[in-house]
Amino acid sequence: MLKGCDYMLYIVTGASGHLGNNLVRLLKMNKEDVRVLVLPNENSDILNNLGVDIVYGNVLNKDSLYALFDLSKSTYTYDDVIVIHTAGIISISSRKDQFMEKVNVLGTKNMLDLSMAYNIKQFIYISSVHAIPEKPNHELITEVTEFDPALVKGSYAKTKAIASNLVMDAYKQGFPITIVHPSGIIGPYDYKKGYMTQMIMMYLNKELSTRIEGQYDFVDVRDVSEGIYKLASNYHLGTYILSGHLISLKKLFLILKTLSGRKRKTAVVSSWFVKIFIPLFSLIGRIYKKPPLFTNYSLYTLKSNSNFSHQKASFTINYHPRPIDETIKDTALWLISEKKLKKPSIISFILKKSNEN
Repeated sequence: MLKGCDYMLYIVTGASGHLGNNLVRLLKMNKEDVRVLVLPNENSDILNNLGVDIVYGNVLNKDSLYALFDLSKSTYTYDDVIVIHTAGIISISSRKDQFMEKVNVLGTKNMLDLSMAYNIKQFIYISSVHAIPEKPNHELITEVTEFDPALVKGSYAKTKAIASNLVMDAYKQGFPITIVHPSGIIGPYDYKKGYMTQMIMMYLNKELSTRIEGQYDFVDVRDVSEGIYKLASNYHLGTYILSGHLISLKKLFLILKTLSGRKRKTAVVSSWFVKIFIPLFSLIGRIYKKPPLFTNYSLYTLKSNSNFSHQKASFTINYHPRPIDETIKDTALWLISEKKLKKPSIISFILKKSNEN
């Protein structure tokens, strides 16, 4: 168990999201006081049993955020408050999304403005490695202190670059800021079923038997949560990349195949062939109200330079991401516990395989 600061209040936005709820679990495991922001009418079942103080509001509505910062009924001062802003919209769509831009940029500005107005102890912004300009020839990508949306590709990346720049400006003015850049987050407790969880679930349910070539850096959500907590509890400011392991899709599907006992070999489809059907994938996604696994941006990402260095975090907070095999196994076991896997033979094989280890 990690040891945090004494008598701190952690305010977490996006607490029902994949990273948010894992972070809240870690904070409560370490007996920290936690206050979370939840959208009005949003299902908060996953948070109700964690012993957190729930405030309903919207990062786009600044007036609704004052209750989040209200300490009148507590023994805390604002020098005891750490805000961790994880709320945001992640998208692999190639199209510009005005709502995503509002949430990712204006929502961040609203939280930052109030944090500065109340002069809190530390503001931690969860950015993304996508906000960092890509380097050529798979050169090692490290932390930067300047963010320019013109230097990154994709609507999501541009919104994160703009927001990161806003936060960095506050840091340069002397406000206690930490900017965290996770790579591709995967792992258990993903109740909203993000892209990677959706892909793993589809493969284990035998609904996915093809893949494309490509690679990316994936990191366990629990490792990112632990890294954020260490940065907060030890008051480390500045920018930190929290990446994991650069892994090919070939290896990722091999891990899934070994874990599940599936015999059929996963067919490889060329990226140019997939591009032809991207409009169809998008249409199917809209019909079934599910995000498509393949877009022009996701295909680009899997071919881009994702050689992200977490050396700074490793040196500063002893950050060491766990093996990717462990992450995938734990994700599968969580999907079983949530009754999201349908094939009894695969469920039995995964449980047996896990018990052997």
